[in-house]
Amino acid sequence: MKTQLIALLSFVVLTAFTTDKKFPAASLKTLDGKTVNVQDYIGKGKPVIVSFWASWCSPCKRELDAMTEIFPEWQANYGVELLAITIDDSRGLAKVPGIVSSKAWPFTVLADTNQELQQALGFQTVPETFLLDGEGNIVYTHSGYNAGDEFELEEKIKAIK
Repeated sequence: MKTQLIALLSFVVLTAFTTDKKFPAASLKTLDGKTVNVQDYIGKGKPVIVSFWASWCSPCKRELDAMTEIFPEWQANYGVELLAITIDDSRGLAKVPGIVSSKAWPFTVLADTNQELQQALGFQTVPETFLLDGEGNIVYTHSGYNAGDEFELEEKIKAIK
C-alpha cells in the first residue's frame, strides 16, 4: 500500500510540473504572401525558437537584433532554428519586409495577421518567445525583453540539446 501511494504521489508531482505542450498548428503567411502551416517548420528533431513580434514594438526588434548576432553560433552549436512571427495586421504588414531587409535578419519571418496562433497560445503582448524541443513541445516561454535575455534562452536550448 505504501509503495503504491508513493508511486501515485510521484506520478502526480511529475505530471503537475511537466510544462511540455504541443505547439498548435496554424496557417500563416510568408512575406511573399504564400500560406504555410507553422507545423511545417517544427518537430523535425531540432529545437526551434518562435519569437512573436510586431513592427511597432521596439523591444521586439531589439530582441531579434540581439538574437541575430548570436543566431549563427546557436545554429552551429545546437542546430536551432528561429521563426520570427509578426502579429501585425494587414496594414502594418506592409512595413515588415522593409524592416526585415534593413536589419538583415537571417531567420524565417512569417505573419500571423489574424492572430490565430497568438490566440491559440493565449498571450496578449509582444515580444513573446517560445522554445520548442525537437518534437514540437513547448519547453520554455518568455514574455518581454531585457538585454541579456538571449543568454538565458541559450541556457534553455543547451538543456534540451
